Amino acid sequence: MSSKLFKHTHPYEPFLLSEATKLIVGTLPPPRFTTGELKPQDVDFCYGSCNGQLWPILDSIFDLGLKYETTEEAVKQRKCFLIDNKIGVCDIVHSAEREKVDASDLGMQNVVLRDLVGYLRRYPNIQTLLFTGGNSKNGPEYFFRRQLKEHGLKLEVVSSEVPRIHHLELPVTSSGVEKSRIVRTVSLTAPSGAANRAVGSLQAYKDLKSKNPNFNTLDFRVMQYQKFF
Repeated sequence: MSSKLFKHTHPYEPFLLSEATKLIVGTLPPPRFTTGELKPQDVDFCYGSCNGQLWPILDSIFDLGLKYETTEEAVKQRKCFLIDNKIGVCDIVHSAEREKVDASDLGMQNVVLRDLVGYLRRYPNIQTLLFTGGNSKNGPEYFFRRQLKEHGLKLEVVSSEVPRIHHLELPVTSSGVEKSRIVRTVSLTAPSGAANRAVGSLQAYKDLKSKNPNFNTLDFRVMQYQKFF
């Protein structure tokens, strides 16, 4: 028998804006963000891990000049960017339990999800969900599909090439009238170091790398993400 499970609770409330047209959706940050044992280059905000690549990718696309440190200024830079670009963040996992204290999605047990469908209904301007990962077990798309099933809804394939794109027809009631709204989902290549091996195995990456030996996995994600941000 293993010892007591680690309760991994999301340390940040969803960062939601009434004007948001896009929503970044992941799972959980590394456990040190829950316990408060941050590294000096961590930023105390969504996707703030010094090992994560989301902010370096966005920094490269938008030339943001971001600071990578545990300061209020670093947090403010990121919030200002999100507000200016009408982007929200709502990771789908509220909490999970772990035997091993790490950031692996597969290691999550007894997962409690946030009501992402409810947030979509409450924030009618959201047109696109940007998943930071695909449909592998315990990834954001995987959990969203599970949640949709409970509502009798499902994703329809638009493009099955990486990054995979789907449409969701979401029923909404407006002024007593039942309507539906289309929400697009994009399953981006995960912005984590752990996904670098998967990126390296993609034929599209291999082709680009053969043309330019300096081309790396971060460059590949920058190229992919800029189409959707």
